[in-house]
Amino acid sequence: MSLSTARCRFHAREILHSSISKALSSLRSSTELRKVHALVITAGFDGSAFLTGKLISKYARFREPTSCISVFDRVSPTNNAYPWNSIIRALTQNGLFSEAVGFYSRMRDVGVRPDAYTFPSVINACAGLGDAEMGKVVHRHVSEEVFGSDLYIGNALIDMYARLDDMGKACGVFEEMSHRDVVSWNSLISGYSSNQYWEEALWYYGELKMDGILPDLYTVSSVLPACGGLVAVREGRTLHGLVEKIGVDGDVIVRNGLLSMYFKFGNVTDAQKVFDEMVFRDIVSWNTLVCGYCQLGLFEHSIKLFREMITTFTPDLLTFASVLRACGHLGDLELGTFIHDYSIRKGMEFDTRANNILLDMYAKGGDLLAAHQLFNTMKDRDSVSWNSLLNGYILHGSYWEAMQLFKNMKMEDEPDSITHVMLLSLSTQFADIYLGEEVHCHIVKSGFTMDLRVCNALIDMYAKCSKLEDSLRIFGLMNVHDIVTWNTIISACIHHQDCYLGFQMINAMRNEGLVPDEASLLGILPVCSLLAAKQQGKEIHGYIFRLGFESNVPVGNAMIEMYSKCGNLKSAVGVFELMKVKDVVTWTALISAYGMYGEGQKALKAFAQMEIAGIHPDHVAFIAIIFACSHSGLVEEGLNLFDCMKTKYNIEPKMEHYACTVDLLSRSGHLAKAEDFILSMPMKPDASIWGALLSACRANGNMKIAERVSKRIIELDTDMTGYNVLVSNVYASMGKWEQVRSVRKSIRSKGLKKSAGCSWMEINKRVYIFGTGDRFFEQFEEVYQLLDILGSLMAKQGYVPDLQCVLHDVDDDEKRDMLCGHSERLAIAFGLLNTKPGSPLQIMKNLRVCADCHTVSRYISNIVQREILVRDANRFHLFKNGACSCNDRWLV
Repeated sequence: MSLSTARCRFHAREILHSSISKALSSLRSSTELRKVHALVITAGFDGSAFLTGKLISKYARFREPTSCISVFDRVSPTNNAYPWNSIIRALTQNGLFSEAVGFYSRMRDVGVRPDAYTFPSVINACAGLGDAEMGKVVHRHVSEEVFGSDLYIGNALIDMYARLDDMGKACGVFEEMSHRDVVSWNSLISGYSSNQYWEEALWYYGELKMDGILPDLYTVSSVLPACGGLVAVREGRTLHGLVEKIGVDGDVIVRNGLLSMYFKFGNVTDAQKVFDEMVFRDIVSWNTLVCGYCQLGLFEHSIKLFREMITTFTPDLLTFASVLRACGHLGDLELGTFIHDYSIRKGMEFDTRANNILLDMYAKGGDLLAAHQLFNTMKDRDSVSWNSLLNGYILHGSYWEAMQLFKNMKMEDEPDSITHVMLLSLSTQFADIYLGEEVHCHIVKSGFTMDLRVCNALIDMYAKCSKLEDSLRIFGLMNVHDIVTWNTIISACIHHQDCYLGFQMINAMRNEGLVPDEASLLGILPVCSLLAAKQQGKEIHGYIFRLGFESNVPVGNAMIEMYSKCGNLKSAVGVFELMKVKDVVTWTALISAYGMYGEGQKALKAFAQMEIAGIHPDHVAFIAIIFACSHSGLVEEGLNLFDCMKTKYNIEPKMEHYACTVDLLSRSGHLAKAEDFILSMPMKPDASIWGALLSACRANGNMKIAERVSKRIIELDTDMTGYNVLVSNVYASMGKWEQVRSVRKSIRSKGLKKSAGCSWMEINKRVYIFGTGDRFFEQFEEVYQLLDILGSLMAKQGYVPDLQCVLHDVDDDEKRDMLCGHSERLAIAFGLLNTKPGSPLQIMKNLRVCADCHTVSRYISNIVQREILVRDANRFHLFKNGACSCNDRWLV
């Protein structure tokens, strides 16, 4: 063959090679690719490293990794790095990361030196595998091959370490790079953002701008989640402006990022605006909107959007999960069932999480049969599945089924803290100490004794089951206390009426540096009210201002009650007047406060203003206003209000309203009318009704009606100690000691105990308590000496002891001694000894003040020229210059 012929043939092969190369570049289908591949083989070019690389890349593009490997094997072994780089890149692009790393290892084993094009693909494969060790090995190879300054390799390393959640090494690579482009910055910022290091992502975004790099849509897509995660509203809005400025606002990924960010801000308006302005929306756009509204508790809107969505898009699992959760929260079982059926028709397969949401929806909606059937068909159940069904049983009163499920759970799965908390709430609800102790035993066995939520639930359970000592023991064993712990233990103390211990807990909480929340304040203020701890109440008021709770309506209501019960009506009214928003509870608290101080006319005015303000009184408000009328002698007004409750507001009177009305008539001396009123009641009167009349009969000396009423109370066989004691006292005042002994025997046989009389007062932030006949308190000798001196001074002014107030069968001298030892007298004398002359005294008492002590308090106020404010079980009495603010209406 001549040289010219050889040259012609060589030239022809060159042209064919070039044509094949061009054909490979313009291929649009795998069918065309196979035809060209066949031509490569028939032309004898299958050994060409260049065309081999091209073929591998094309097969990779058409997702045929097996063909890629087949092509490579025809040239293997080869010392040319290009086919090796092509196969490693092809396998990485097709998600075969392990195989890609394997080819990299083979490449090194056969002595082919990797180049700058090898490493980015291998590094991506290590990231895809999540193989940190191999990633570090490849990084070391990069350094050994002196490719550390290569921009593309550096970017790949940053991305790999970010995906492996090793932001320290990612940042190290970034800082060592001699040259960076926008991809370098994006890789680092994206790494921080995707790993939820929001602050670092925003900081490096700021550095990118300082470096003069123009952000692109990838930068924006990474920074938007950081703004949302930090709720950085100002930065987020600035970024939104930049999006429009650099012209990436039309990108659907960026728009979806803006949607998500505004929902995290809780800004529904701007989120909806972004969505409405989107020219193109994908499934992510719709899901972000449906899920966003659901997460913000706007369940109806979430469902409405779902209905719009299904007209243009087929929902995915995330959509169904969100809308079913919305149905569960709304209790819309009908819609939830429809959506479930719709998902089945669309061939949707639910995973465990979605099934749990569906199970929760059925359980909360009350379709326990459907919930149980779904539970039984679930392939994979977790603790959420068990807890959802258990919660459904508890919510709908299927307690036996709940306990059976718990027993099954113990055999098949391990109950978690939520399981135990739910069962403890069940025992708390029914004060079932046996169930509570059983659950506690399992908590100990399961190792949840240090779980904060479980311990808080245990404290509450034992308190509600009348086991305060056990609540305190659990509290003492806890290593950590949160605000819920403190609120629970304070509530436990209040529940057991151990206000002093409650105050100790409040002080301990403050000493630990915990900031009270709304629940804390609503727990603390009633303690101040019960103890009439005025100074502590003022301190709590200061806390409320510092913490920004002054506009909180429930807290404001509690402050009105606290001040009114602490003897400071002026401050109670002041709090009321400063409240911008007032509900029916607010007005009722004010009306009740006026009633306690005998300010009936002011109570009526407040009631009228409440009606003018458009707030309808409820049954509690009517109790408060009739009570106020009763203590101010406003009989006609009170009776009119009782009628108005039925005729104007359509509120059916309850037993409490009848009791208040009987009290209203009785206090004003209309005893016969009160008795007739009781007999005309549409319901059987209870002990509280007859007790109100009996108390008035005793004060008015009408023993005829008193005896009839006493028999009525005895017939009711009530277990309420106070009314049994009242009957006993009436018989005692009549001198019928045999009946007294009979009633007292009945009290003992029922296991009832009369509340011991006690009084207390606050001096210099310390509360002093005095019991009737108490001789074991500070300065008791000085107190009794002062009472003797005051007794002599009162006698000179005409005081005669009312021995009928001593309801014991003893001689007169002993009765006088017993009167002298009444708790309020001890408190008054102690206060006189330990406060400045002329300063007012404030005494609290757990029972009603007796007639003799009421008289004595009037005399003492005149002798020592001091105001003495006494709060008894019913109301306040302000003794001043020998008179009382109650105008002796208390006597009833």
